[in-house]
Amino acid sequence: MRDIEDLDGRSVKCTKHNWKLDVSTMKYTNPPGSFCQDELVVEMDENNGLCLVELNPPNPWDSDPRSPEELAFGEVQITYLTHACMDLKLGDKRMAFDPWLIGPAFARGWWLLHEPPSDWLERLCKADLIYISHMHSDHLSYPTLKQLSQRRPDIPIYVGDTERPVFWNLNHSGVQLTNINVVPFGIWQQVDKNLRFMILMDGVHPEMDTCIIVEYKEEWKAQFIKAERRKLLNYKAQLVKDLQPRIYCPFAGYFVEAHPSDKYIKETNTKNDPNQLNNLIKKNSNVVTWTPRPGATLDLGRMLKDPTDSKGIVEPPEGTKIYKDSWDFEPYLKTLNSSVRDSIFLHSSWIKEYFTWAGFKNYNLVVRIRSRVDVIRHVVKNGLLWDDLYIGFQTRLQRDPDIYHHLFWNHFQIKLPLTPPNWKLFLMRCG
Repeated sequence: MRDIEDLDGRSVKCTKHNWKLDVSTMKYTNPPGSFCQDELVVEMDENNGLCLVELNPPNPWDSDPRSPEELAFGEVQITYLTHACMDLKLGDKRMAFDPWLIGPAFARGWWLLHEPPSDWLERLCKADLIYISHMHSDHLSYPTLKQLSQRRPDIPIYVGDTERPVFWNLNHSGVQLTNINVVPFGIWQQVDKNLRFMILMDGVHPEMDTCIIVEYKEEWKAQFIKAERRKLLNYKAQLVKDLQPRIYCPFAGYFVEAHPSDKYIKETNTKNDPNQLNNLIKKNSNVVTWTPRPGATLDLGRMLKDPTDSKGIVEPPEGTKIYKDSWDFEPYLKTLNSSVRDSIFLHSSWIKEYFTWAGFKNYNLVVRIRSRVDVIRHVVKNGLLWDDLYIGFQTRLQRDPDIYHHLFWNHFQIKLPLTPPNWKLFLMRCG
């Protein structure tokens, strides 16, 4: 077996994270104080090696099955807006997913690559419901929701019942939304007689991320998601080749390090080209692929009946601006910079105060942090999660020992207190 660590054959090591697992007890010997692993299954890989994989979860989508019905042309339409945001027309209902349409994500690290359609706010306001998959700011965008809430504060928003609430920071954000629905995983949510959806825990980040099954008359979408989730849980490659979906659309990765100070990051952080990916898929399968552009609409009924139908995908009008070439940096950088000069940072004891509030203890770990001062002070002052530090490429981290520590990162991703540090009391103590 690959990665056997001892002669007794009881310890295996993850080559990615350097974790060590005692398979006789299913407990990790490294990192210390970690969790107990669920039962694993041994499978042969393509090189006749042995792989340990997680058991398939139960399939809640198999409950209450329905017979598929044929779709009329124009009955189900999917319009791409930008990044992970889609506008779905399903009969006489509309759904929108993960609206990030203005402002940055992860402090100042990510900016939209695509220019959203000019009517994006009207589209969101017309939605019967909005699904937000998780709390990362490229999916839960408070600047976007602020504009939406000023027009329609009571719009129904649905999120999964994750360990850390998706909208944990709503009150601090100042956004006024009055109809947020937290629903249990694996339960059908009925919208009308033809439309229902189910929110599931994500296979890669089950503590904080979710995925969704949308079923309208047909069963095929549920079958696709079911297989996809199983593959995610088993971390197997060649997803599309294995699944053979009817239609494949890569999205949710369209961002750019747009600020001039991030030029080096932009040049070195090379991203996959969706067109290259789709061309590769076409070489190995008959799957229909769609590289979305802002405002483009896919008619599902047409594409399922005849993938060559020229009316199956309607591109945006000629001359439509596809890529952004300017961004409104100033108001967001001003917010970050306001934290730099905050009086709490005049006292060196803020470091101990912050990490005491954060609950950083008993990890037997040294972390050296080198970060942009505006970003880290903004995170510290407001008690934000560390996603803003490292996903936005604003920070360099060194760790000793140099081993990925699940509990530590899980702590600073989802287990920080729900309210920020009491800096007012801190300043009073400092005199």
